Amino acid sequence: MANYAYQAINASGANIRGTIHAESATLAENILTAQGHILTAISVNTPTVSLWERLEQKMGSLKSTELIVFTKQFRSMLHAGIPIMRILQVLEAQTENKILKKVVVRMGEDIQQGCTLFESLEKHPAVFSQLYRSMVKAGEMSGALPEVLTRLVYIIEHETKIKSDIKSALQYPKMVVVALSVAFFVLLTFVIPKFVAIFAKAGINLPLPTKIAMFLYQFLANYWYVLILVVVGVFFALRAYFKTTRGRLQKDAFILKMPIFGPLFNKAALSRFASIFAILHSSGVPVISTMGVLAGTIGNAAIAREFERVRLGMEQGAGISGPLSTAKYFTPMVVDMVAIGEESGNIEDMLREVTIHYDDEVNYAVKGLSDALGPILLVGLAAVVGFFALAIFLPMWDLTKMVK
Repeated sequence: MANYAYQAINASGANIRGTIHAESATLAENILTAQGHILTAISVNTPTVSLWERLEQKMGSLKSTELIVFTKQFRSMLHAGIPIMRILQVLEAQTENKILKKVVVRMGEDIQQGCTLFESLEKHPAVFSQLYRSMVKAGEMSGALPEVLTRLVYIIEHETKIKSDIKSALQYPKMVVVALSVAFFVLLTFVIPKFVAIFAKAGINLPLPTKIAMFLYQFLANYWYVLILVVVGVFFALRAYFKTTRGRLQKDAFILKMPIFGPLFNKAALSRFASIFAILHSSGVPVISTMGVLAGTIGNAAIAREFERVRLGMEQGAGISGPLSTAKYFTPMVVDMVAIGEESGNIEDMLREVTIHYDDEVNYAVKGLSDALGPILLVGLAAVVGFFALAIFLPMWDLTKMVK
């Protein structure tokens, strides 16, 4: 959705100017034509961004806990029949987050000027995600906003829990990797050179592991600044590339192909797809619009591209399960359940079953993440210890034989 500035001639023949809120310029033209206006010019209206709005964009989204509390409070008061303006006043007084407090004030001002709740949220994309805004819009259209907010809270809480579980599961592997890196650096820069000096005085021919260790030490000692420049340069180059459409697509596709993490992220994406699809469908959102929302909220560019292909197939009258069966990353179970739901007219229940199944799969995968990474970490630890053991004890063995 965007604001479009237009110039037109009305039914009386007078020149008029104004702005209109629409999903595209074509839709804006159609709305103005239906109102009896002859359009002469139209362009995207880019509003002046205030200092506070720039700060809001830099601060990014709220913490999940803050957004959950905000949504629960809003839902409870709305369910109790309290007017929206009074709800916003209460939320403004109770909210401690300065960014959110300012956003609530602006929302109240927009609603007083005639905007809907969705339109007021639309002006704060850094705080409210596309999924959040789309579900609020669906709730307003269907007249079931409290129920939709209840489902929205469930999605946010569920995804927050999954992220927290993954973070906890990766905590131990991260500690091991950091410890291995520190040990490797200390042994390479402080221990190996002292032993090599002893071996050189004794005239011992150094074995290959010791030569490799010394080469790495000399490289770090003489070209450390080059290494830092290369690492920093590669980091920022990749960061810039991954911001492009092609780079983001390749990165997300690579993540889904990773041995351990790929299946986990794929299952989490399927769970989110089924859950959001069921909620939006039950809220009265058209299926094609639902696919557009999913493409923007699934969190993976590779899967989002498949959603776009499915949506194009649906626009050609191919149904849901047909285009879905030709898309990547969707398991036969998902396709079959959607097909059964289409045939029986009970697609929401089928999708909820898919959500439950993949929620359990994600939970099992997260619990087994540490166990799956354990052997890899053990191999890495053995490689580091073995390398330095060979680099030190092979020449030490030769030195012992010389002494004897």
